[in-house]
Amino acid sequence: MNNTTYDLDNFALPLPISQAARKIAQQFANQQPTPEKAQQVRLNTLAVSVVNDYLQMMEIPTAIGASDSWNPIMQLSTNVADLEIPSIGRLECRPVSLHDQVCLVPPETWEERVGYVVVQIDESLQEAKLLGFSRNVTTETLPLSQLQPLEALIDRLEQLRTSPLKTLVNLSQWFANQCDAGWQTVESLWDLVESQPAYAFRSAVTPEATFLNQSEAITRRAKLIDLGITIIDQPVMLIVEINPEANQQTNICLQLHSTGNQLYLPTKVKLIVLDESGAVFLEAEARSADNYIQLQFRGEIQERFSVQVSFDDMSIIENFII
Repeated sequence: MNNTTYDLDNFALPLPISQAARKIAQQFANQQPTPEKAQQVRLNTLAVSVVNDYLQMMEIPTAIGASDSWNPIMQLSTNVADLEIPSIGRLECRPVSLHDQVCLVPPETWEERVGYVVVQIDESLQEAKLLGFSRNVTTETLPLSQLQPLEALIDRLEQLRTSPLKTLVNLSQWFANQCDAGWQTVESLWDLVESQPAYAFRSAVTPEATFLNQSEAITRRAKLIDLGITIIDQPVMLIVEINPEANQQTNICLQLHSTGNQLYLPTKVKLIVLDESGAVFLEAEARSADNYIQLQFRGEIQERFSVQVSFDDMSIIENFII
């Protein structure tokens, strides 16, 4: 425990809490129905205000008024302390007290966050300390000993700022027959490639035949993936099947098919699912006699993932949100 305190003190950044921040926090607290809820909103507001001041000092633009933590309805119905950073996302700013060793992170803040900053607020509400940063949280208690220095926060924001914006394919819209550009029904895309000799299917098994579940609730879309001159005249077809299940779960089945003059997929072509952090979640690799390869998993509403199709040093990534 002593080592933890020493490490935190090494990279914690003390900052004053402005009078304006205290005034706003009290105004928000006065609108709450119970003393407990008022204190929660007060501390959340102060934590967001301090992080907002810090980012402005670092010349990082913020939009505090667009944050859920500044929304009276969200204050009343949730326990959020987010700070909107334009073109980057939402940063969660969680308050802790002087002697806390863990930080409470409510489940409603586990998604749609670019990271978490822990803010220690003293009892006088005059001063705060930015204790550190965490990129991901998946439990309700975050040990303070696991925090990274604030430099990791700045690096993370810079990485997101300079990264090209991802185009997200919204799978939930497929159920309403709203599809993103490039995605077609399996039947229409199959008809298209069969009408072009270089793209004709040579597989003994058609994509429709390989899906066992033919429920009307299932939605399928397909897209041609061009991996470049390494497999010229042999684009592959990515098929995504989604099926709604109970408890806001969605069953997702991915298949990669050959559409070229060869009977099988190119050996060692890979189908990979990446989680939101970019880590490999599932992976399949074509062998010498595979007509297609397949991956299947479940996800929750608003969960993000990416699908990577790769061959040698070429790769294509499609980004999805459920």
